[in-house]
Amino acid sequence: MSKPAKSQWNFGELFPTEPTRRVLSVSELTTQVKRLLEKQIGTIWVSGEITNFRLQGSSGHIYFTLKDAGAQLSCVLFRKESVPHRELMQDGQKVLLQGEITVYEARGQYQMLVRAVELQGVGALQIKFEQLKQKLAAEGLFAAERKRPLPRYPQRLGLITSPTGAAIRDVLHVIQRRQPGLEVVLVPCRVQGDGAANEIARAIGWLNEWNGSSARHPKSAIDLILVTRGGGSLEDLWAFNEETVARAIFASELPVVSAVGHEIDFTIADFVADVRAATPSAAAEIITEGVFASQELVLGARATMNFRVRQRLVRALEDFHSVAHRMARAHPRRWLDDRSQRLDDLQLGLLRCAKRVARGHRVTWQNLTTRLLRVRPRQALQQQRERLRVALRELREHGLHRSGNFRHRYATLEARLRLLGPEQVLARGYSITLDAASGEIIREVKQVTAGQRLRTRLKTGEVRSTVQ
Repeated sequence: MSKPAKSQWNFGELFPTEPTRRVLSVSELTTQVKRLLEKQIGTIWVSGEITNFRLQGSSGHIYFTLKDAGAQLSCVLFRKESVPHRELMQDGQKVLLQGEITVYEARGQYQMLVRAVELQGVGALQIKFEQLKQKLAAEGLFAAERKRPLPRYPQRLGLITSPTGAAIRDVLHVIQRRQPGLEVVLVPCRVQGDGAANEIARAIGWLNEWNGSSARHPKSAIDLILVTRGGGSLEDLWAFNEETVARAIFASELPVVSAVGHEIDFTIADFVADVRAATPSAAAEIITEGVFASQELVLGARATMNFRVRQRLVRALEDFHSVAHRMARAHPRRWLDDRSQRLDDLQLGLLRCAKRVARGHRVTWQNLTTRLLRVRPRQALQQQRERLRVALRELREHGLHRSGNFRHRYATLEARLRLLGPEQVLARGYSITLDAASGEIIREVKQVTAGQRLRTRLKTGEVRSTVQ
């Protein structure tokens, strides 16, 4: 193919046209960026730490920022997403998020739409802590009514802790200062790391076995148990959040004091224990409080006794004056004077009564005399005699009838008594054995001893015998 011929007058485009520019609006650019991010990145997993956590009250959506040492990412968790543990999310928590990268066009800001959340580190342990706490609370391990009071004057303490930690030094220092006579039985064990929880549980069981074997020797018995360790992170204190430790404390027959970590630290062992102390030193102070308070009581005993004696003397003096006053009022002469005056009053009253009665009888006699003169005494006497004869006849008949009934009843009872009497039993071949000395009836073999003399009553006569 031949090349096109060029003329010597062909100088090209002398006035070229300007290139066409493509101008995008902000919305169009943001939309393209959004499509590009959603297409190229898609669904991913991102780890980081939550900050600027905010729960929108009206909508229920959760807004927060996920950050690490070099960058941060805006995130949103919509209310419709069924994400477990969303109520445990908070600032400072390390999480692993699954979601989609997109752009929030209103602000031109890229963000992550969260679809799943997995708590990491402290967050995962916190979930495990809350689940175990709810489980044991439902079983009644935290019930206040099962908490036992600590002995006021303990003589021997079972101490479960690390022999090299700061907690044992704090506890022993407080005990030496407040109650030097308190004996400490140390059961050394690990208080963090794998297997620490089993060692703590075995130590609690071993102290209870010690106490059970010491029942025959009360002086060697243990009064209570202290489970303690110093402060640390949640991972360091996790041995005291294990279920084995909680159930060992619950099953302990001895009261248990839990002093784990610092004042702000709470463990499952604290909830199950009978008493929770903020620190190991505070636990030692609680245990020795009775003896320490008694020292102050003893120091003030002299002043208290003097005060009580003075009070007793004052009350005794008051009682003495009261008794003296009562004795003066109860003197025999005063009693005789009162009785003599009373006798005079009774005598006057008796005379007045006698006169009044005599006057009444006199009026009655006069009335009867008047009435007798007005009636016929002979006819009245005849009527009364007739009534008397009738009454006597009826009384005699009634007496004979009652007497016959009584004789019949007596004969019936006599026959029944004769049938139930011991003579009838003896007549059938039975016998009655009695103690020859006391006359007590022998009913059981254990009532007799060898050599004891007995009387056996038969239908006719008695038989005397000796126990062999």
